[in-house]
Amino acid sequence: MSQILSKRIRTISPSLTLSISAKAKEMKRAGEDVISFSVGEPDFNTPEPIIGAAKDALDAGQTKYTPSAGTLELRRAISCKFLRDNGLSYAPEEIVVSNGAKHSIFNACYALVDEGDEVIIPSPYWLTYPEVVKTLGGVPVIVGARKENGFKITPAELKTAITPRTKLFIFNSPCNPTGAVYDEGEVRALAAVCEEAGIWTISDEIYEKLVYGAKKPFSFAASSTWAREHTVTVNGVSKTYAMTGWRIGYLAAPREVAHAIDSFQSHTTSNPNSIAQCAALAALSSPASSVGEMVAVFSKRRESMLHAISALEGVYCIVPDGAFYAMLVVGGVYGRGYHGRKIESSVAFAEALLEAEKVAVVPGAAFGADDCVRLSYSLSEEEILRGISRIGAFLRELR
Repeated sequence: MSQILSKRIRTISPSLTLSISAKAKEMKRAGEDVISFSVGEPDFNTPEPIIGAAKDALDAGQTKYTPSAGTLELRRAISCKFLRDNGLSYAPEEIVVSNGAKHSIFNACYALVDEGDEVIIPSPYWLTYPEVVKTLGGVPVIVGARKENGFKITPAELKTAITPRTKLFIFNSPCNPTGAVYDEGEVRALAAVCEEAGIWTISDEIYEKLVYGAKKPFSFAASSTWAREHTVTVNGVSKTYAMTGWRIGYLAAPREVAHAIDSFQSHTTSNPNSIAQCAALAALSSPASSVGEMVAVFSKRRESMLHAISALEGVYCIVPDGAFYAMLVVGGVYGRGYHGRKIESSVAFAEALLEAEKVAVVPGAAFGADDCVRLSYSLSEEEILRGISRIGAFLRELR
């Protein structure tokens, strides 16, 4: 079969989490009390006014093709959002609505990356970034973000990674999986390095509204006029409005790039879902109170999780300032065994934890951080505390 498949599709790495996720679901179906920290979406329902807008669109017969880049009304609303929230001025013609932010990221990479181009990706990274780059014939260049710097790379580290073949820098703040948030000064300093080297940036800002404490995210394209003209900014409604299944993301880019992406998308998907676009329009026009309420709940859960983790022995957590994830550093227990089974990797840790305590976590190897596992706090506070208690019990059994 491998000879039938294209070289391009064969570059995709198998999911490191597939077997663990499948086993956790199987255990749940069998009635076992599995606590899953692997969820990558808000555990809230989409707000009722947004659902109502979709129902109204159905009743109004808005079930036909739309422009391939999305409806003009939605792109105008996105333009207003960028100006209001990020201080960025984009015309509707510089915006392309796609089937989720992941689709926007693929479109942006497809438009910018040629065979052999190097793409700098800070690690830990969202696992899709290097896979997309490899599929397009690009070369992922992984730059490790140090724990002592809060899982953030420095301008010097970025500059060291740049070569004559570097085309693109993929930036994610707030970050999945670490929750790291770069402040304005840090973003401007990284943007200055990109400007000096003349490289493009894809800035994934899908978690921008999910921040806690004093840290505030800053849009990469707002760093300078040059950055605005050499950045593709990706965002969407999935995380902010609990709309993951609606599959609406969007990007803003200089007109030439946006036009090319629009042309490509017209041949691949025709247009994003028309009903979901109506729902997204309602979301972007909705009051901020619903978002604030969700952030307040996440913030409380985050504090509870961090407090519980602080009591565990042999592991620790880098405090996340955004998104709804925390990276639990478990490398300190590697080499120990659980009932004769040696733990030497994040996959082995996750498999043993699920088997022993019925707790599902995502191995950090999936994100380029094999000494960590990712925990989501997109589950109830009660479940979080029960899950951390079970992790503690597991750790005490390691010998």
